[in-house]
Amino acid sequence: MKNLWSDREAEAAVRRYGADGVGRDLALRVYTTRLLGNEPRLVLHGGGNTSLKTRMTDLAGDEVEVLCVKGSGWDMGRIEPPGLPAVRLAPLRRLRQRDALSDEDMVAAHRSNLLDPAAPTPSVETLLHAFLPHRYIDHTHANAVLALTDQPDGAALCREVFGENVVLVPYIMPGFALARKAAELFEEKPDCEAMILLNHGAFTFGETAREAYERMIRLADRAEAHLAKAPAKVFASAALPERPARPEEIAPLLRGLLARPAENPEGEPMRFVLAFRGGEHIRRFVDGAEVSRYGLAGTVTPDHSLRIKSWPVLLPAARAGAPDEFAREAEAAIRNFEADYLAYFERGNARAGNSRTALDPAPRVLLAPGVGLFAAGRDAKAAAIAADIAEAAVEVIADAERIGRFASIAEEDLFDIEYWPLEQAKLGRAAPPPLAGQVAVVTGAAGAIGQALMAAFRAEGAEPVGLDLEAGPDILECDVTRQEAVDAAFAEVCRRFGGVDILVSNAGAAWQGRIGEVGDAELRRSFELNFFAHQAVAQAAVRVMQAQGTGGSLLFNTSKQAVNPGPDFGPYGLPKAATLALMRQYAIDYGRDGITSNAVNADRIRSGLLDDGMVASRARARGVSEADYMRGNLLGREVLAADVARAFVDLARARKTTGAVLTVDGGNIAAAMR
Repeated sequence: MKNLWSDREAEAAVRRYGADGVGRDLALRVYTTRLLGNEPRLVLHGGGNTSLKTRMTDLAGDEVEVLCVKGSGWDMGRIEPPGLPAVRLAPLRRLRQRDALSDEDMVAAHRSNLLDPAAPTPSVETLLHAFLPHRYIDHTHANAVLALTDQPDGAALCREVFGENVVLVPYIMPGFALARKAAELFEEKPDCEAMILLNHGAFTFGETAREAYERMIRLADRAEAHLAKAPAKVFASAALPERPARPEEIAPLLRGLLARPAENPEGEPMRFVLAFRGGEHIRRFVDGAEVSRYGLAGTVTPDHSLRIKSWPVLLPAARAGAPDEFAREAEAAIRNFEADYLAYFERGNARAGNSRTALDPAPRVLLAPGVGLFAAGRDAKAAAIAADIAEAAVEVIADAERIGRFASIAEEDLFDIEYWPLEQAKLGRAAPPPLAGQVAVVTGAAGAIGQALMAAFRAEGAEPVGLDLEAGPDILECDVTRQEAVDAAFAEVCRRFGGVDILVSNAGAAWQGRIGEVGDAELRRSFELNFFAHQAVAQAAVRVMQAQGTGGSLLFNTSKQAVNPGPDFGPYGLPKAATLALMRQYAIDYGRDGITSNAVNADRIRSGLLDDGMVASRARARGVSEADYMRGNLLGREVLAADVARAFVDLARARKTTGAVLTVDGGNIAAAMR
């Protein structure tokens, strides 16, 4: 574990935050918190916390001693001074005299003693920071430390590795009881440099930010050094198919199996986005003959259950070319997981006085022998977070198995954390946006309309993935006129997100010329892009949608030329008319699969198919200004790329509309559908 402290960077942080009125001690607290938070072997996605004891002026103008502690849910890697709200320290310390303190009263004490009433809620481990005397305190879930503590004899192993200069605290759920016990044990050894919370993580302390930080690095480095002495663990491999399936083959099947039924018959299923991890270390783990023992034993640190539940589902090994066989066996595994999860909830809820509400029972981590690891989330960010946490768990468990046998906390402790209202509050309970969990593929994504489409679908909660000739942010390189490129692009989308729910076939170009004079090669090029490319991407999307079994939406940009051809636009209008017929054929053939197929006819969109030079030449030909040309419609309004994108979004959400054409042109009766 490398020590990243830099005097130059520390002083730069002091100057930067000092310009905003932040004191030196808090600036250094932010600096070292970020150092810790940006090391994934120490902290992942909102985990861990830090604190500082200092003096500040309250609203009455009095100088008081405060605890600046990480706000609940803040990410240490990106924290700023407001993420360390100041709490009056004296009232918190007096709470130690209590015999017990409910969670509700604890949170009330935190919030009622904030210097700024609008500040974020302090960490659930605030009292532990308050009850210890040190000025700077750091708390992480260091992977190497967890590998030592997550053992049947974790306490003895930690004593062997860290010696007598650390305090060992048995597992207790975070909150008042843990804070008081940790303080009692610390007072028996007040000169210690660190505290190990078994099955949970580590605390280090110091009178300076640097001292506390460097003690954490030394602690993690010592644990890593001990693990490095053990021989690498090679898991005995289970019997696997000679030709395992590729992740893109099974991901759409898994997405379909994970989808939750709609709350009412008219609604849409709740879909999940997937993230795949398939590195060599992952494969060794999931391919192991004993993966059902060590892989399903529980989380490596309690708060992981908030993101990935308390255990993953173990899938059957998938053979290449045998999707039906895998789907049957995977469905049985997932349904068994759901039944076990609901039974786990009922047991825990009974202990909690039936005061909890069950979360959805779908697994968040799926172990696929021969393939890798999939993580599921309501959006791509949640899926990626779950995948990061699952990958870290793989590393911890593998290291734990190198030196002994991985062991997690008891089921009742896992439940108490997973269903702890204070921790659940970190994840929020806002209603999901309309297209949450849906993956939208947009062709021609680099153009003005394509960019507007990407933004519009993202705003509705979908995960947009662009296809275009050149790669860019959220855009995969793909020539949609080449079938092999289309197949490769859709395979990559399935690897990254698990599948496809919406296709916006938008790519096109406006070839011009009198139809009796246009060359054969030019006409064929127009058909390749303006018709056959639509067919290629639609076929690829439908295959994925059918595998998922949750319906889908095909959307085609057909242009007004499909129904209102203009002079010298035959090379463009003819394939667009064919694409309009294609859209309707998909509506006819795939409605029974719950797949809608609709089109948008747009006209005179600046920087779409009409570039600025074309707009100018057409305006001159008609003897009008460019603005008047663009507003040459019944409403007298210029149509923007965002207006076209809105129409596509509306059609994607219209789950009882198929075979329809929506005109977006400000009013052109000649292009109106009959």
